Amino acid sequence: MHNVWLIAKREYLERVRTKAFIFSTILIPLLMGGGIIFEVVASTHTKSIPHIAIVSGDQQLATDLQAELENGQETKMIVDVISPPASDTRSILDSELASKSLDGYLWVTPPAQPDARPSFAYTPRSTRDKATKETVDAALQNVLLHERLAHNGMGSSDVASLMQPVQVDTTQAGKAADTTSSYIATAILFFLMYMVIMLYGMNVARSIIEEKTSRVFEVLLATIRPEEMMAGKMLGVGSVGLTQVGIWLATAILLTSTSVVSSMMGGNAHVSLSAVELIFFVVYFVLGFLLYASIAAALGAMTNSEQELQQLNMFLVMPLAACFFAAGLVVTNPGSTFSVIMSLIPFCTPLLMYLRISLAMPPVWQIGLSIALMLATIYAILWVASRIYRVGILMYGKKPTLPEVLRWLKYS
Repeated sequence: MHNVWLIAKREYLERVRTKAFIFSTILIPLLMGGGIIFEVVASTHTKSIPHIAIVSGDQQLATDLQAELENGQETKMIVDVISPPASDTRSILDSELASKSLDGYLWVTPPAQPDARPSFAYTPRSTRDKATKETVDAALQNVLLHERLAHNGMGSSDVASLMQPVQVDTTQAGKAADTTSSYIATAILFFLMYMVIMLYGMNVARSIIEEKTSRVFEVLLATIRPEEMMAGKMLGVGSVGLTQVGIWLATAILLTSTSVVSSMMGGNAHVSLSAVELIFFVVYFVLGFLLYASIAAALGAMTNSEQELQQLNMFLVMPLAACFFAAGLVVTNPGSTFSVIMSLIPFCTPLLMYLRISLAMPPVWQIGLSIALMLATIYAILWVASRIYRVGILMYGKKPTLPEVLRWLKYS
């Protein structure tokens, strides 16, 4: 065990001191912070109050609509009332639209019959400004309903009481916001797990190839067994991945905490992650890394160059790619038979079972079974990988074939 610790320590210190590790560890938090700052600044500068005009011969209707739009609960506007319109009113408004001093105007045409309903035509400055038109339509419906109720004999106080907006249960709204935040956090952790397993799993293979080409193995094998060397490499590289992910997660939580960003984003930005989710993230990350790193170690022992390794990395990429394709169905229905079966396949368990835990906690027996199956699979792959590793690290000059790899298992 002492030799394993020495190899792991060497691998860890050698990698965390590299410029690439330092650069990537700092760059990701900087991109996170820069993205948040850009979003806040962009939303502040692009957000403007719409300015529209209402043209109507009915002064009361235009005034009521103006009050509804200027005092709206969600979107407030600057509203000009033109009543009655002149012969050149439309041309003036069109010129204001062209000069961008006006965002749109609503033209109210009086009805032909006394009891008929007036017609309305809204002209926007841009056809893409659908939000303003929808707000005008909603306000218009409220004003017309208010007038119809008053016309049918209902008192103004009764109409006002009836037209009061429905009070939303803030507890349920808070739960909905937390659910949305949880989905975002789950997607981020899902991506981090995929990226780190892929990158650092391949780093194990690259490290073996580098030492094979430099013939360092021939010196190390005089005092260290191949199994100890492989275990040390996996632990050292895995610790580097955990260190980097830990820094990224801490930065993400800090940047999205209410104490830092709430004042800029209205208190709506926060990471909704429970202690259980973080614990299972670490558990499945470690298991997933051990699983894929053992495969990568075997691939590195079988190859002699980066080019040969690239030809075999599909054994790492294909299971992870399958997880990405299955993730959409798992998110839609985490408790379905498909989701359960896919999350119990050891090569998909680290990503898909964690995804199910984050969305809707599965039965305890499924979590326990997934961990047991992963441990059994890791043991089996390590048993095979260590034997391939023991012979393959000393093989140079030719690509191994499948029959030859099977013979390596017999030799060792």
